[in-house]
Amino acid sequence: MKQIIVITDGNSNEGISPIAAAAHARASGVVVNVIGVVDREEAGMRGEREIEAIAKAGGGIHRIVSPTKLAYTMQMMTRHTVVATIQQVVNEELRSIFKDETTTIATLPPEKRAEVVRSVDEWTESAPLRVALAIDVSASMKHKLDAVREAAYDLMLSLQARTGKSELAVLHFPGNHANAVEIDVRWTAELAKVENILYKLNVKGTTPTGPAILDALALFGLAAPPAPTSARRDADAVWGDYVV
Repeated sequence: MKQIIVITDGNSNEGISPIAAAAHARASGVVVNVIGVVDREEAGMRGEREIEAIAKAGGGIHRIVSPTKLAYTMQMMTRHTVVATIQQVVNEELRSIFKDETTTIATLPPEKRAEVVRSVDEWTESAPLRVALAIDVSASMKHKLDAVREAAYDLMLSLQARTGKSELAVLHFPGNHANAVEIDVRWTAELAKVENILYKLNVKGTTPTGPAILDALALFGLAAPPAPTSARRDADAVWGDYVV
């Protein structure tokens, strides 16, 4: 199972729209979850609305949190997405078996339902999982980075506790020098690699959230969408409305 977790305070301002990028990720089979680390004075503003829209386009969930609740939220989102994915597969299989489009886990007789739910719980812990963590290090995130580092470390600990193979990749945006995005750690299950890189992150510049989602997608071996022509931009609402 594949998912991207974006940690940001919103307000992307460079490259492809993160909403279009998240929609492409979802179409490619990768769920995009978004955690908005938003201060009280930022609540309800453009950044928060963007966070919600990215997750909706990416088929994931979003949460607006304070830095102190970041670690718990990351672990909860990861598990929630795995459970939802497994349940979707199980429901599709049940509909195929019973030849009934209305059949789901919830409609099974109680004894059968309990058995399936137990299996889902087991698969949640044992299924292979890859999580790409995309971290916003734009200037507005400066006072939030310590919490982000701790939360990423705790996420890696929780992944290691699973019985199934779990791997984490980390990238940050904006990157160093002229790079919009910097890949810090490719797929690894080694906690030390993640811990070491997290404490080298420095805040800087713009917020290229869309390019970061596409670079995270590339870590799964999946291609970015073709660049639109000007004619396609005019005709296609996704590109026309959201490319920045």
